[in-house]
Amino acid sequence: MEDPYKTLGVAKSASQDDIRRAYRKLAKKHHPDLNPGNTKAEDIFKGVTAANDLLSDPERRARFDRGEIDASGQEQAPRTSYRDYAEGDAGRRYSRGGADSAGWNTDDFADIFGSAFGSGRGRASDRPQRGPDEHYTLTANFLDAINGATQRLTLPDGRTLNAKIPPGTADGQVLRLRGQGGPGWNGGTPGDALIEIQIAPHRFFIRDGQDIRMELPVTVSEAVLGGPIEAPTPAGAVRVRIPPGSDSGSELRLRGRGVPKHDGGAAGDLYATLRVVVGPPDDALKTFLEGWKPEHPVNPRQSMESGT
Repeated sequence: MEDPYKTLGVAKSASQDDIRRAYRKLAKKHHPDLNPGNTKAEDIFKGVTAANDLLSDPERRARFDRGEIDASGQEQAPRTSYRDYAEGDAGRRYSRGGADSAGWNTDDFADIFGSAFGSGRGRASDRPQRGPDEHYTLTANFLDAINGATQRLTLPDGRTLNAKIPPGTADGQVLRLRGQGGPGWNGGTPGDALIEIQIAPHRFFIRDGQDIRMELPVTVSEAVLGGPIEAPTPAGAVRVRIPPGSDSGSELRLRGRGVPKHDGGAAGDLYATLRVVVGPPDDALKTFLEGWKPEHPVNPRQSMESGT
């Protein structure tokens, strides 16, 4: 199995944030859902996921760096074993060709050093061990992240998980599905599936903390005369009242129409910035404007001309 550092394209001195960023970039590029039928992309995705599983866990990463486990997470024999010592120049006095009056042999050394290092005939490898956590990325629809939804995630091994996205989920938030990670050893419990949520942008809603911002197009008559209109919100359309004489840039505040809180508290607000849309004027409007002389003329560029 390839070195996990090479798989993710990071140096051995990389920080946990560097590893996380490298994994996110590669996982997003090679995810099977984005590359249907591409077996090469699927294999790459499996490799970067396995590498991230190992290196994102500081304890397992340290054990790999020390050579105690391999790239797949399996136990490795100590780099300097009793046999290396016993069969070398310094250990020949313990071999059958040397001073063996004490009756030492390799099996005796196996018993002693195996129990000391927790390998061979030791007991460490017999203990139940929890399985590794597995890391995945799931792209969620903007409105699903705001309102909450359940989305199915297909794993590299063909399994599917139903990820429940809570209302108000933020970009980068990690969901933990307990017991859905890698299997344990010797009867140990399985690890967890850690799913990082990436939220796709919306075509007109923009999240700003617990608030949502948007541009709300209005006609000339709606801006001049005011009145009720329908405005979209993440939870559905609502009726709002436009004040008469509203200019482009005027802002309406819709209380409680923003992002809900996880603790059930009051949701944020939605801020709608009005944008007056003239559209293709008809002949009646052109005729009216040509003969119209405002009682109180206004120069909308006055502040620009004065330089203030």
